[in-house]
Amino acid sequence: MSPADTTLTPPPVAIHAGCAWPWRPDTGNGEFRNPILHADYSDPDVIRHGDDFYMTASSFNCTPGLPLLHSRDLVNWTLINHAVKNLPHARYEQVQPGCGIWAPSMRFHDGKFWIFFPMPDEGIYVTTATDPAGQWTEPHLLQAGKGLIDPCPLWDDDGQAYLVHAYARSRSGIKHRLRVCPMSPDGSRLLGEGRIVFDDPEKHPTLEGPKFLKRDGWYYILAPAGGVATGWQVVLRSRDVYGPYEDKIVLEQGGTAINGPHQGALIDTPNGQWWFIHFQDAGLYGRIAHLQPARWDDGWPLMGLDQDGNGVGEPVLNHEKPDLPTAAQITPPTSDEFDGSRLGLQWQWNANHRDDWLSLAARPGWLRLFAQPVPQNDLARAPHLLLQKFPARAFAVKTRVDLQSLAEGTEAGLVVMGLEHAALAAVREGNTCNIVFRIGGNVTRLTNSSTALARFRVLVSDGGQCRFAYAFGEGEFTPVPTTFQAREGTWIGARVGLYSACASATDVGHADFDCFRFSAP
Repeated sequence: MSPADTTLTPPPVAIHAGCAWPWRPDTGNGEFRNPILHADYSDPDVIRHGDDFYMTASSFNCTPGLPLLHSRDLVNWTLINHAVKNLPHARYEQVQPGCGIWAPSMRFHDGKFWIFFPMPDEGIYVTTATDPAGQWTEPHLLQAGKGLIDPCPLWDDDGQAYLVHAYARSRSGIKHRLRVCPMSPDGSRLLGEGRIVFDDPEKHPTLEGPKFLKRDGWYYILAPAGGVATGWQVVLRSRDVYGPYEDKIVLEQGGTAINGPHQGALIDTPNGQWWFIHFQDAGLYGRIAHLQPARWDDGWPLMGLDQDGNGVGEPVLNHEKPDLPTAAQITPPTSDEFDGSRLGLQWQWNANHRDDWLSLAARPGWLRLFAQPVPQNDLARAPHLLLQKFPARAFAVKTRVDLQSLAEGTEAGLVVMGLEHAALAAVREGNTCNIVFRIGGNVTRLTNSSTALARFRVLVSDGGQCRFAYAFGEGEFTPVPTTFQAREGTWIGARVGLYSACASATDVGHADFDCFRFSAP
């Protein structure tokens, strides 16, 4: 779902014990535990193509955008690609928090994969590929417009095509209406204004993220309602594509601690089982993905288990795995040794990026980040931050930087980014390097060194307390006296990563990083 306009505080996040990295949803005994992805794969949509399942998700201001994940059993997922290299607008060369790519939808039609995605300030776009792991087309602007969000197509049995979408109140003043428009079958344009097919602000005060499907002559629109942190899952159905639609709540938090269980994908398996993938707002960890059993009852898809007997499903933390062939226990990548020809797919920049910001060939086995100026001396505004998602509730990250590679005035280090940020870094000044600690605009000088190598570490405890430390050579770590509380970003979870910065664009410098390693805290 796109960001909902709500000030409600989410309830405490329900999670299993043993929440440290690596989070593995497959318990190895024929069951799985939620979340299936303990990382910020917001607003997930999933399709089945043959025996393969593919997922995409929101990416907001981060690039590359529209991550593509693959699974054979709906539990074990790995990252295989991104559909968009950079966002199709020059303004995204600067950091635009909360903007960019919101809730996408993914479909297979006419021999190719389609992703329809909104950019709430620009309009609705579409991109296609014959292979999700291959090259995707340049995004095509299907419909320009401010506040048009969360599109999903439907190709009907008679060859006609339609698109359903929602509205962003922050741009349009509307947050509870869904519109269906006729669309050209080739997905190139909308063919008219269409109709508002649902608008019930008293019952569903926020209604977004619609997903379109047809089954047994019924048109269904699955739509999350009630807001990101505290909402519920609604299903609408009608015998006519333009309605009227009747509505039913099919999944809610109920007595569980799994808040906001909604927004996602209803998927069938080859043997006829049905499952629902949705997100949970986990605060600083972002919107993490859960898998729920689903079934059809009297023409309605019901999700989760009706644990309190009120006819509405509630999410489960543990369940028997889908009846699918056994798949290898895998998770999306995290650590990177920088010994390949390209970065790991887990990395994203903080805005549109350039290929010349880095090199993996200049010094094989090392990541060279070329120093870029920091707008207004504020790292939150820096597009060249190289970041990745928090992959568990507790973890450690270590990196090693070659201090001798730093040019005069170059700063390089380890950063945790969100609505607030902290960084542990080395700054070259003459023949020595100062080790500094940043929290927002406050900079504390810790020590200096003339040695060749420094190691930086951050320990993230359950709840997001971050304890930074530094070491020289192979020496013991010295903790930074100040702890830092990580926070979510604007509609995204907190992120951790690397940067190399300089005072101005005329400066020439770089930093060499040897590795980026996750471990249990």
